[in-house]
Amino acid sequence: MTLAIFDLDNTLLAGDSDHAWGEFLVEEGIVDAETYRQANDRFYQEYLNGEMDILNYLKFALQPLSIHGMDELLAWRAAFMDKKVRPMLQQKASELLNSHRQQGHTLMIITATNRFVTEPIAEVLDIEHLIATEPELVNGRYTGEIAGIPSFQEGKVTRLNDWLAAHNESLAGAWFYSDSHNDLPLLEKVENPVAVDPDPKLEEFARANGWKVMSLRD
Repeated sequence: MTLAIFDLDNTLLAGDSDHAWGEFLVEEGIVDAETYRQANDRFYQEYLNGEMDILNYLKFALQPLSIHGMDELLAWRAAFMDKKVRPMLQQKASELLNSHRQQGHTLMIITATNRFVTEPIAEVLDIEHLIATEPELVNGRYTGEIAGIPSFQEGKVTRLNDWLAAHNESLAGAWFYSDSHNDLPLLEKVENPVAVDPDPKLEEFARANGWKVMSLRD
């Protein structure tokens, strides 16, 4: 099995679903607009700078899930998909996914964004395997805590290695597509690393190491 692995935000999507979920919560009046927007924007900038404390961020990002029931959350998520996510879908990303399918590759998304936000996006993209940060779920309600290791930076390598061991698979011949220097730990592990619409740090590293650099922006 050859894996074709994709980061999600700003790679397959022309935008960041995690940040967009925060914007959606603000716009719908689900959270306090001013304080939540400021924190959401600050964390996103820290992520772009490679300075984000993932545990601190997740405490913030998962808190709204813990104070609402599942029916409400699922209704909001459906509206979020229509309002925020579908406009981020990219034709060139769809063509790239189909190219790997035609080669018989197994497709996977690996993302730091939590599973509640990303699971329906993986379904829309018809990608069966998703490694995402897991919000803790107890008796049908989110607790605001995380379950296991966040799939962020080195955590993506750890989580992927766990998946490979569980499925008796390897990274032989694997591809990984990402826009972010935060994904360098995993990009350096695969035979076929690809920088997609990369941030400046990743673009510089990719070109210095002879990696493919490409754009999926329509």
